[in-house]
Amino acid sequence: MDFIANLLPHVLNGLSLGLLFALIALGFMLIVGVMEVINLAHGSLFALGAYVAFSMMGWSPLAGLPLGARYAVVFVLAPVAVGLFGMVLELCMRRTYGKDPLYGLLLTFGAALVIEEAIRLYWGSQEKALALPEAISGAVLVGDLIYAKYRFFACAAAIVLIVLLWLFVERTRSGAIIKAGAHDGEMVRALGYNLSRLRLWVFALGTALAAIAGIVMAPIWGIRPHVGVDAVVPAFLIIVLGGVGSFWGAVLAGLLVGLVVGLTGAYASEWSLLSMYILFIVVVTFRARGLFGKKSALDN
Repeated sequence: MDFIANLLPHVLNGLSLGLLFALIALGFMLIVGVMEVINLAHGSLFALGAYVAFSMMGWSPLAGLPLGARYAVVFVLAPVAVGLFGMVLELCMRRTYGKDPLYGLLLTFGAALVIEEAIRLYWGSQEKALALPEAISGAVLVGDLIYAKYRFFACAAAIVLIVLLWLFVERTRSGAIIKAGAHDGEMVRALGYNLSRLRLWVFALGTALAAIAGIVMAPIWGIRPHVGVDAVVPAFLIIVLGGVGSFWGAVLAGLLVGLVVGLTGAYASEWSLLSMYILFIVVVTFRARGLFGKKSALDN
C-alpha cells in the first residue's frame, strides 16, 4: 500500500503531462496531415502563445477586470492572436507548396529562429511567470496527498480541448472537409472547395492549439524563449508513435510519453528525457507506422 501511495502522485503527474503533450501534438498533426508540412516553428508558436498571454494579462483595457475574468479573456484572445500570426506564416509558405519538402522544412525552421529571437528582443531572456487566479492556485488535499490545484485545471482544460477538437473534426462539415483534404487535396479542390483557404484555416487552428498549450503549460514549465524546443520534440515523437493521421493514437501516445517521462523522472531523473526516445524506438521497431498507423497523405 505504501508503494501505491508513493507511486500515485507520479502517475497523476505523468497523466497530466501526457494530456498536455497530446494537446501540443494534435495541433502539429493537423498541419502535417492536411498540408504535408512538418512545421518546425510549432514549438516557437507554443512559446509565443505563453508570451502573448503574459503581456495581455497586464494589458490596460483588461486592467479593471478581476484576475479570474482577465485570465479567461486572455485564454481566448491570446490563441486568436497567435492564430492570426500563423495565417501570415502560412501565406509565406505558399511558394513552397508542390516543391521539394525540404523548402517547407527550411522555411519553418527559419521562422522558428526568427520567432525565438524576436521573443528575446521584445521580452528579454529572463524567465517570466503567468499570473493565475486564486481558484486554480495553491494546493488541494486528495486523500493523504497534497496536490497542486493547477494540475487538475491543466488536465481538465486539456481533456475539454481534446474532446472539442475531436467533435469538430468528426462531427462537423468543416471537419469532414479537413479530413478529406488530408487524404486527397486534389479531390477536395475538384469538389469545389478552396484548398488554399482550407490550408490557411487549418494552419491557423494548428497554431492556435500550440498557443493554448503554451498558455496551459506556462505555469508548469515557465515562460522562456527556448521553451518551444521542450514542446516540439515530444510533439513530433508523439504523432509518429501514435500513427500519423490517427487522432486517438496521438492522445494515447501522449499519455504513454507523459507516464514514461513522469515515472522515470521520479525514480531515475537522469533518464527522464531519454526514456521517451527509448519508448519511441521500441514501438517503432515492432510497428513502423506507430500504434494506430494507417495510410495517410504522407505515404508514398
